[in-house]
Amino acid sequence: MQHSKRQHKNYIIPIVISAAVALVTLVICMGIGSVAINPADSVAIVMHKIFGITLPENITPNMTAILWDIRMPRVITAFFVGGALSVSGVVMQSVLRNPLASSYTLGVSSGASVGVALIMVSGITIPWLGSLLMPATGFIFGFVTVIAVLALTSVLDKGSRSDTIVLIGMVLSLFLNAVVTFIASFFPDHRSRIAIWLTGTFSGRNWTHAGVMAAVAVISLIVLLFFARELDIMTFGTEQGMSMGVAVPRVRNITLAITALLTGVAVCLAGLIGFIDLIAPHVVRKIFGSSNKIVLPMAMIYGGTFMAIADLIARSLLAPREIAVGAVTAIIGAPFFAYVYFARRKA
Repeated sequence: MQHSKRQHKNYIIPIVISAAVALVTLVICMGIGSVAINPADSVAIVMHKIFGITLPENITPNMTAILWDIRMPRVITAFFVGGALSVSGVVMQSVLRNPLASSYTLGVSSGASVGVALIMVSGITIPWLGSLLMPATGFIFGFVTVIAVLALTSVLDKGSRSDTIVLIGMVLSLFLNAVVTFIASFFPDHRSRIAIWLTGTFSGRNWTHAGVMAAVAVISLIVLLFFARELDIMTFGTEQGMSMGVAVPRVRNITLAITALLTGVAVCLAGLIGFIDLIAPHVVRKIFGSSNKIVLPMAMIYGGTFMAIADLIARSLLAPREIAVGAVTAIIGAPFFAYVYFARRKA
């Protein structure tokens, strides 16, 4: 216990530096665009909106509206979507004991996308759920996908090896993506909307989107931190976990349900964005070790920062046109996936 506390203390400086870099990055991302706003002015606008501090004379109402109403909710939504996906990746890799496991590779994102696409084309509304209908549907379809992957694995591979789980997840993901393509083909009026959403975008996101994503991400992270020790133990295997007093099936079901919730809401708000939930957990573990008590919150910070940067590239590289955020993350994520896979095989 004392060794663990001492180890955690050693990470205080890297944690503070990481948080500071993330905050500075978000401020810079908010300021870059067709109307450039320097970091000092960005901070002044935020302080004015929150605390009513008088704005400097050089800041116009137009600049205030652009930063507060357009860029800031977009950047915050991107941050918490990236953080949510990264946290879900940490849990998947711990529970399934596979460094390649993630919501994207296991088909959870694709499952959630089928549910959201069905809501889009059907026009179904449930008054008492309101705007929560799409996130709720994404969660249900995502969780069902996880169950389907685990069930198929147990049937096809009696040993339920982690490599088999990832392979079946990727096959199911391809199948579900094809289902979404068929849905778009049968409903041409919604085709362009579905196509844009399938490749990921944060365009048009407002404070409601940012608030919902932030609340889901933060609350889920807090709940998962209560299971950090169990997740650490489960990385050694089911039998070892149960011998150390961990209720493995219960913990696995609860944590996978939370990852399905995180993924479902993220997919609903941003579309299908892959590889962020694979990259961030590995980077964080390289820096901070394997303790989930540190890895979970740092994955939120690193994944969120990476997503904000990816969104900045997507909207700035060919401005005023936008590149799909999913394309930006895939360009980095696909080679990273190959690196992790072959490095693991070599080891």
